[in-house]
Amino acid sequence: MLRLRIGFVVIAMVLSFFGARLVQLQGVDPQSYALRAAAEGAARVTLPAERGDILDRNGVPLADSVKGKMVIADPALTADSAPELARLLSELLSIDYFKALTALEGRNEGSRYEYVARRVPSTLAGDTLAAVEDAGFEGIRLEDDPIRAYPAGDVAANLLGYMGTDEPLGGFERTFDEQLAGVDGEATWQSNSGKGVRIPLRESTLKAARNGEALRTTIDRDLQWFTQKVLAQSVRQYRAESGSAVVMDTRTGEILALADVPTFDANEPTEAASPDDLGSRAMSDTYEPGSVAKVLTAASLIDAGKAFPRQRFKVPPNLARQDRVIGDWFDHGNIRLTLAGIIAKSSNIGTVLAADAFTPVQLVDYLNRFGLGQRTNIGVRGETAGILTPGEAMTSQTKDRVAFGQSLSVNVVQMAAAVNTIANGGVRVSPSVVSGTAVTDDGVTVGTDVATRTRVVSKQAARGTAKMMEKVVDPEDGVAPRAQVPGYLVAGKTGTAQRVDGDCGCYDGSTSVSFGGFAPADDARFTVYVVVHAPSVDGGGGSIAGPVFSRIMGYVLGRYGVEPTGGTPSRLPVEW
Repeated sequence: MLRLRIGFVVIAMVLSFFGARLVQLQGVDPQSYALRAAAEGAARVTLPAERGDILDRNGVPLADSVKGKMVIADPALTADSAPELARLLSELLSIDYFKALTALEGRNEGSRYEYVARRVPSTLAGDTLAAVEDAGFEGIRLEDDPIRAYPAGDVAANLLGYMGTDEPLGGFERTFDEQLAGVDGEATWQSNSGKGVRIPLRESTLKAARNGEALRTTIDRDLQWFTQKVLAQSVRQYRAESGSAVVMDTRTGEILALADVPTFDANEPTEAASPDDLGSRAMSDTYEPGSVAKVLTAASLIDAGKAFPRQRFKVPPNLARQDRVIGDWFDHGNIRLTLAGIIAKSSNIGTVLAADAFTPVQLVDYLNRFGLGQRTNIGVRGETAGILTPGEAMTSQTKDRVAFGQSLSVNVVQMAAAVNTIANGGVRVSPSVVSGTAVTDDGVTVGTDVATRTRVVSKQAARGTAKMMEKVVDPEDGVAPRAQVPGYLVAGKTGTAQRVDGDCGCYDGSTSVSFGGFAPADDARFTVYVVVHAPSVDGGGGSIAGPVFSRIMGYVLGRYGVEPTGGTPSRLPVEW
């Protein structure tokens, strides 16, 4: 009897234990145990968002996404064969053996989902999976993973930037990543023994991916290609260090082309390119603009009523100023030039004599209005503001040099927008490289919809300056006849400036040569600005940059069907 009672007690204790456990599972904490059970057989798939395209002004893709695959490992099935399988995958996919080994063995305890390779071309991924299965390995599968592609290779690569495996590494890709990236989705379901085969009628979840939004730029892909080609030919021909060129719509400020040489292929950004080539030199590098700045000085003087195109100046062979002597690029005795002649002949001495009518504060105020000394904020990473000494801190000696384009620094788009102000009747329209609006990664709204228009000089001052600039390309009076465009009136200005060595802060003996201008001169439609840095042959803005300007301007005028105006060339006298 006692033995029977003891047996009942034991049975009651066991049943009580199971009863308590049942209450715990179903009543106290059912959710966590259900999730744990579900996780044991859960399969998870990332649904990659497709990155938004980067388009040119006509909707042609400069960057888009093509089909690709990610190679996924289930360490529960690959760990035992990891060394052999890693060797096979590293050979087939050209990936690091040890990274593949780590993924196959599992980076975290209990992991069932590890990336082996991302953004693998679909054909290569399919061949790899077939080879893995033929070799008798299990636990490898493929999932969709779009690949970023740049259909035109190096066209606009300096602006577009490029993508790493999981993140943007430069250019628009990084600046507008929030707009372009989208948000990945995820699908989960119950599978049998973790092999990824879905169990019918079991619970599943789906969070759809949200694809990125397209970014439309103001760039004309074909014009960008042509501009890069012509610029590259010039850099090679003159054995120059680098070069940049910009094409602007005079009336809207839209940038149709912004070229840098050397550049790189955005599809293979690190294959052969120098790190210095992976951004936009046109925006990040500063240089002294040289004599192109003389037209800004002249326009400002005319606007202020302190000079006029036919004004006469006696220009000596050299000009002593404090402890410095200012000379001209050409030898001459005492000559008599009009203000138009000073621009046509590009006389430093004449420009300084004309600028004597300005105080440093007055000159700097005008240059600031032209946009010098401040960022354009068009949305290109690494833009420099350049250097322009405040008028209050500027000596008269520095003012002399600034008047003819030395002792200040600019970037290419700054200078193009300044020249464009004269082309646009004295109104500065802020440059744009994004069509519509977009927000940069640092929260700045950019684009054509937020472009501003600011009156800098009067229409009469701009027109008078443009007529003087026509004389620059005159074959008899000017220094840049090779910048002419057959059939069109052209207004322009050359520039040749000494280059500063960043290490010593001194001039290094090399030059930056440039040409900026617009056409048709009497009804401007486009502005083109070209700069070539450190050519290895003798030459100035007229002989080196002028022909590049001519070819690019001729192309863009023809491409957009701009007819010659039939206007009368400038008759301003250059001498008296």
